[in-house]
Amino acid sequence: MFRKMLVAAGAAGLALAATPAQAATTVTTCSYSALQSGLSTKVCADVTGDQVALYGTIALAGPPSPGYPIQPKDLVVNLNGNVVGGASIGSYQGYRTFYASTIKVEGLGGTVPCNSTVHASFSVSSFGWYNTPVTLDVPVSC
Repeated sequence: MFRKMLVAAGAAGLALAATPAQAATTVTTCSYSALQSGLSTKVCADVTGDQVALYGTIALAGPPSPGYPIQPKDLVVNLNGNVVGGASIGSYQGYRTFYASTIKVEGLGGTVPCNSTVHASFSVSSFGWYNTPVTLDVPVSC
């Protein structure tokens, strides 16, 4: 009797293991691109169910001028996020040096209430250039 129960339990476990788990779909939404410190910037949100991850990107605004090497640029970056009418998702301020390849500034995110809206902003400044944050409002419908 005990052996039959073990066999039945093992078969049930195999049946459950063979059923593929539904993969959560990640939806990425990005803001428009804008010039900040002479570079192209945007802020993005990856939404998977009730999980949100925010990040900003910094890239060349266009091809470099022929014969002029790209000079490194020291930048101050700010990434902020919050649930509209609710809690902060977090903020990050730091320094990055831009050489020529795209930089991704990430590290903010977490669980947010379903049917809410997340507001994100990303700004970049350097000596002689002011920042003009790019912003994004993205719904989290779960």
